[in-house]
Amino acid sequence: MKIQMLDLSEQYLSMKEEIMTKLDEVMSSSRFILGDNVKKLEEDVAKYSNVGHGIGVGNGSDAIHIALQAAGVGKGDEVITTAFTFFATGGAVARLGATPVFVDIDPITFNIDPAKIEAAINEKTKAIIPVHLYGQMADMEAIKDIADKYNLVVVEDAAQAIGARQNGKSVGELGTAAAYSFFPTKNLGAYGDGGMIVTGDEQLAENARVIRVHGSKPKYYHNVLGYNSRLDELQAAILNVKFPYLDDFSKERRARASYYTEKLNEKLSHVINTPVEKEGYYHVYHQYTLRVSNRDELQAYLKEQGIATMIYYPLPLHIQPVFKDLGYSEGDLPETEKATKEALSLPMYPELKREDQDYVIDKILEFYSK
Repeated sequence: MKIQMLDLSEQYLSMKEEIMTKLDEVMSSSRFILGDNVKKLEEDVAKYSNVGHGIGVGNGSDAIHIALQAAGVGKGDEVITTAFTFFATGGAVARLGATPVFVDIDPITFNIDPAKIEAAINEKTKAIIPVHLYGQMADMEAIKDIADKYNLVVVEDAAQAIGARQNGKSVGELGTAAAYSFFPTKNLGAYGDGGMIVTGDEQLAENARVIRVHGSKPKYYHNVLGYNSRLDELQAAILNVKFPYLDDFSKERRARASYYTEKLNEKLSHVINTPVEKEGYYHVYHQYTLRVSNRDELQAYLKEQGIATMIYYPLPLHIQPVFKDLGYSEGDLPETEKATKEALSLPMYPELKREDQDYVIDKILEFYSK
């Protein structure tokens, strides 16, 4: 058998006719940049996030970058975040001339540990970027308390977590702003790049709208240095078709995660740590990620059996070569570094078949019975 990490074909076929109709409408309208489809998606995703504003941008990386700039982060500022994340989180900070300050993670959720944040705050600290890794929110209630105490901006990196909740509060609702990615592999994925900032801060929203069009307002007049980063009208049309299904996608992911957890914990709870959904949280399982001490051996065995897996992420940001001048060394963030050696993500998507999950589970059992 061959089990992929993600197969988008079945989802596409289920809504192909509707997608093609919407794309034809865009092509016939001849309006391809910041049209009605982008406006509708911005409004719908903002409402879904329980905030007032959505700003469509070119991709999830730009969403973080532009949100930070729109919130006033710049040269000389420090931004506290996690090193256990995709590079875009730290890269967005550095490209603004600010300094990423990395703190350790909670080993249970893989998310930034709020207990480590306060000790990293100083007079240069401007913002915090919690990353809602794998589809579960970081502890935004605790992070918001810290941010309020020190008057800090909070930009949530929610690239993997659209639809996630903490005690009924949405991504974006407790932070200053949140950044979504619509990369094709995401829970709400386009057929190319795309991203969005959501925020309840009217001034930040206005700043972001100006920044995404080269800092131009009115047109051809530039008071700030911006970028060309606009959500494409064709991608927005596709996302508008898929958006009404998002909650169903999340339910299907959760059902598959529950099945993995039940079956793996029946016989392997002594050697595998399955994902933990914290009480009061709604995990949307962008990834289903195990912790295992012999990760590399298990991954190699599953590959031999035709099962794709992924390591998110093998090298934490604080010891990436590009950040060597920040002065971090191995051992500085022990929980982060341990996670990079133990995390292994299994196939996960809403259409994943039960027989395919059973095959994955059987092969993991087989590995540990050798």
